[in-house]
Amino acid sequence: MVGLLIEIFPRRMALAAATLGVMNIGKHIIGAALLAMAVPALAGGEGWTSDFKAAKEEAAKSGKDLLVDFTGSDWCGWCIKLDKEVFQHDEFKTGVKDSFVLVEIDFPKDKSKISAETLEQNKELGKKYGVRGYPTILLLDEKGRPYAKTGYRKGGPEAYVAHLNEFKATRVARDEAFEKAEAGEGLEKAKAFVAALDTLTIDEGMVAEFYGDTIEKIKAADPNDETGYAKRGESKKRFMDFQKSLQGFAKNKDWDSALGLVDETVEKGELAEKELFGVEMMRVMIHAEQGSFEEAIKSLDAIKEKYPENPMGPRLGQLRSQLEAAGEKAKDE
Repeated sequence: MVGLLIEIFPRRMALAAATLGVMNIGKHIIGAALLAMAVPALAGGEGWTSDFKAAKEEAAKSGKDLLVDFTGSDWCGWCIKLDKEVFQHDEFKTGVKDSFVLVEIDFPKDKSKISAETLEQNKELGKKYGVRGYPTILLLDEKGRPYAKTGYRKGGPEAYVAHLNEFKATRVARDEAFEKAEAGEGLEKAKAFVAALDTLTIDEGMVAEFYGDTIEKIKAADPNDETGYAKRGESKKRFMDFQKSLQGFAKNKDWDSALGLVDETVEKGELAEKELFGVEMMRVMIHAEQGSFEEAIKSLDAIKEKYPENPMGPRLGQLRSQLEAAGEKAKDE
């Protein structure tokens, strides 16, 4: 289901990457397909480096950003597809050569492919950037601060380059907002900093990790939280705590407790709508993992009715169709 959700929902919707990667939900739908994709592929290649420190230095000198590919080159089906469909093509290499320094952070099963030093570096970077699923593609500035996150996408190399160029516009918008904020005062200063952070398409954990100084500036300029940014942060923090607890139940396949946690979290009503939507989507995924596809569909329909204005709403139909197909398949088995 992780791969399916990557196609249906944007990467910034953290529920798939942060939780489903652990839960392995939806194995009835695409598990076999993922296994079939596990074809050996060469890691890296021309134009890529595995030396993160050297890549940052090159980015600083050249004025480029970093495109960092967290991959499992010899076991991850979606990583292999991304490499074959995008990275190996000249259209991609030409399209990014003036914009990005390409960095591969590999986690292969065959550890002999890379040095012990690189293995240790990759482990530290994976932890630092909170990588929980593969492939994870991060776009970083020359200081190593992430401003966009993506992964596998259909469409081939030219479409992928266009996708990356959209994120480059995010970097420009971020920097312009930062410049405006530094020149401002009081509430207007805080609003400009909030606008800068809102341009980012990365997980909230990354925002807290790499933009902590900016968050402190917002608090100082807006002590009464007139922007509402502090309240938003509290909701996101509670959602992250929910995810961590859910992961514990998922590891033990304790789905009854997982459903109980979902119900309890919704009943408390302490989350903003965006986070509540993510919590309730977990109920759908848990039912799917249990093979209770009718319950999963019922929960999905309830979400669509409850959150009619949610931007993810129009895409729920795709997931519903997949759940229906999985249910029919399960009946035949």
